[in-house]
Amino acid sequence: MTELILKPGKERSVMRHHPWIFAGSVETLHGRAHAGDTVEVMSEHGKMLGRGAFSPKSQIRARMWSFDPQESIDHAFFKRRVAQSVARRQAHPHLRNQEGVRLIHGESDGLPGVIADRYGDVVVLQLTSAGAEKWRDAIVAGLAQATDCKCVFERSDSDVRGLEGLEPRVGVAYGSMPAERIVINENGVRMEVDVEFGHKTGFYLDQRDNRRLTGELAAGRSVLNCFCYTAGFSLQALAGGASSVLSIDSSGPALATAQRNLELNPQLDASRASWWEADVFEALRQLRAEERKFDLIILDPPKFAPSAAHAQRAARAYKDINLLGFRLLNPGGLLMTYSCSGGIGQELFQSIVAGASIDAGVDARIIHRLSAAPDHPIGLAVPEGEYLKGLACQISG
Repeated sequence: MTELILKPGKERSVMRHHPWIFAGSVETLHGRAHAGDTVEVMSEHGKMLGRGAFSPKSQIRARMWSFDPQESIDHAFFKRRVAQSVARRQAHPHLRNQEGVRLIHGESDGLPGVIADRYGDVVVLQLTSAGAEKWRDAIVAGLAQATDCKCVFERSDSDVRGLEGLEPRVGVAYGSMPAERIVINENGVRMEVDVEFGHKTGFYLDQRDNRRLTGELAAGRSVLNCFCYTAGFSLQALAGGASSVLSIDSSGPALATAQRNLELNPQLDASRASWWEADVFEALRQLRAEERKFDLIILDPPKFAPSAAHAQRAARAYKDINLLGFRLLNPGGLLMTYSCSGGIGQELFQSIVAGASIDAGVDARIIHRLSAAPDHPIGLAVPEGEYLKGLACQISG
């Protein structure tokens, strides 16, 4: 088998079970390897550290499949890893009865480049690395076997695939799609999921627990939900007893789905909900000019900083929306603010929000630290996996 030899000292991160080997860490390649091929990862002294997937076009030149030199990388390996990942979710008391759940979360489940989300009888698969692409058939078979689902639908259309030299692929990989639209029940609220054209795999499962918390905090409050997408936060706020909910998004189709979601829940008071198709930054400034105020504001923007190289520009955008958010709060109001940018760490995000509160002239305190739901685990050896971070802040009354 082809050997990938590391430069002196570069074996340390692998020995700490970090799965990424960057191009600058590679001394040489003994033998030939194509994209996705399995290579033996070796230290400069010839010690075998495990096996990984080779990716000649990516700056992440290899991703580790296993740190056990005795473990073979074959179809049985992937079926076993998939089954173990699914079993962990089934064993978690907060996840086993969820209709929408992440089954595989990439590196944190020992499957770099593999994302799988389940919505009822449909599993949506996203493959983003050359190694995952190489073992696609085994992964699909493993999911079908471990979940007994009716369909595996592939959404391998992420921009990240381009960095691996891979073309996008969307379509049924196993079984057949149901004729009716996919609807899941999340925390007592029914939500439509568009697995074919929706964001990511069709829904933002990582915010499940934070949406539930929003409902718990919303009772009797006027709520502003920014970047609302299909209104997950909005409907949980209504279910929790919000006095009113204004939802803003720049996407007309997303707002149309949001309103359909409201119709799916006749137990909610639709008269308390209003919708606004607008650029959120401009809308917040307009609300400020109109001297509007709210008791609870949710800021869940798209990814402003996909990498650390974009952090400075992203920090300005986060500062801007949080400053406006603080200024639109009533005394004693709550700001639930998030960043899903990998290039913005927890410490930097808190610093940005703190600066925004100072510039807004409010005294604020953190009452909840917010993160992804437990079906989005973070490997201790892979801190980069902690992409979603949030703060629930309350200003003085």
